[in-house]
Amino acid sequence: GHVTADGAPLASASTKARAGESFTVFIPPAEDPEPEGQDIPLDIIYEDKDLLVINKSPDMVVHPAAGHHQGTLVNALIHHCGDELSGIGGVKRPGIVHRLDKETSGLMLVAKNDKAHQHLSQQLSKRTLSRVYHCFVWGMVNPREGSVETMLCRDPRDRKKRAVVTYNGKQAVTDYRMLKQYGTLACKVECRLHTGRTHQIRVHMAHIKHWLVGDPA
Repeated sequence: GHVTADGAPLASASTKARAGESFTVFIPPAEDPEPEGQDIPLDIIYEDKDLLVINKSPDMVVHPAAGHHQGTLVNALIHHCGDELSGIGGVKRPGIVHRLDKETSGLMLVAKNDKAHQHLSQQLSKRTLSRVYHCFVWGMVNPREGSVETMLCRDPRDRKKRAVVTYNGKQAVTDYRMLKQYGTLACKVECRLHTGRTHQIRVHMAHIKHWLVGDPA
């Protein structure tokens, strides 16, 4: 009901545009967040009127989802920020500019207003703001520095996983370099992402036969 074609509401999201049609899109205001605020300790590295930098622990889910309706970073942020959080992320993920997997620790940017959210999202899109990850992988990466570029999509054999495919996937590019080696058993690797696909690092490292240490699958 929020999109019209030549003044008439569109009946189907799959409607195809025709030459000469005029579309109007009404963006409704952000709804009140469904998740409730919870007094969960946050490791705040930096905070001002526009944003927060949070050091996320490796056991925390970022936003509510099936099986994780409480105890998430969003629940903690709603309690900490109240009505200040940006609504652009939607009902389930207010203020969230980017995410980390539950098992992954590290810094996260959180927008406290819509303007900050738009600017941070644009910087990520234009790559003027970069994300750097450190991980431990089995074996010695060879060459010690390189780039992995593939297409990724859902694993056709397991819908919960991602896989490298040859068609019908989304481009994913990861630059990596070895930081430290531990004999021939494992090494510490720095990864810089040009794209932000789900599970990109674990899939790309597995693709070059250097699985993440501790990865359950």
